[in-house]
Amino acid sequence: MRKKLFIIFLMCFGLIVLFPPSPKNTPLTSVFRLTDKPITITHGTYGSALTVNISFGNEEIGQWIQELEKPYPFLFIDMDWAGRYPEIIRLINEKNIPTGLLGNEGTAYEKDATILLNQLEQYEDFFSMKPLWFRTADEVFPFFLRSLLVEVEVNALSSSFKWQGGHIPPMTEGEIISVSHQRDDRVSLIELNKLFESRDFHSIEDVIFGLSVKTKKIPK
Repeated sequence: MRKKLFIIFLMCFGLIVLFPPSPKNTPLTSVFRLTDKPITITHGTYGSALTVNISFGNEEIGQWIQELEKPYPFLFIDMDWAGRYPEIIRLINEKNIPTGLLGNEGTAYEKDATILLNQLEQYEDFFSMKPLWFRTADEVFPFFLRSLLVEVEVNALSSSFKWQGGHIPPMTEGEIISVSHQRDDRVSLIELNKLFESRDFHSIEDVIFGLSVKTKKIPK
C-alpha cells in the first residue's frame, strides 16, 4: 500500500511540475509554446472563436467593453492605444477579459526585432503576464518574425477569415474570426452585434484544442 501511495505521490508531483496551475484559473499555463516550429495558427478543430483587434477608440469602445458579458471575445490590444487609455485597460483586467498582443505590420519586425521585445515588456506592464498570443496588424507573419516568436515563447495567431461587416458566412468548425476596430479599418459595434447572434463562441484554447464546452452567446 505504501509503495502504491508513493507512486501516486510521484505522479501527482510530476503533473504539478509539468503543468502548474494558471494564475487566472484557465485550463492552460500563463505562458506556453504550442509548437517548436515557426508556424502561424489560423484555425482550430472545434466551434468558433471571435477575436477583435483594438487600436482605436475611446468612449465608444470603453462602453462596449463595460457592457460585455461572458463568454467574452478575445481582444488583441495595441500597446500605443493601451498607453492612451489606461482606464479601459483597468476595466479589461477587472473583468478578466482574455487578451493578446496586437503588433505592427509584419514587415516592421524584419527591420527592427527590438520592436517586439519592447511591446512584450509593455504588455506585461499592462496585464502583469506575458501574452500567449500575438497578431500583427495586417496578419502577415514573415519567417523571421515567426522564428522570433518561437524564441520568446509566444504563439502567432492569424485568423480563418477577417469579417468586415455585411454578409455573415455560415459557421465552419474550428474557425477563428478576426474583426478590426482600428482607425482606418473597423466594423461598427452595431454590426458586430449581428455577428454575436450568428453562432455560439468559445475561447481560443477551446477551439484550437477541440474542447467541447457549453457556453451561451455574447449578448447585445
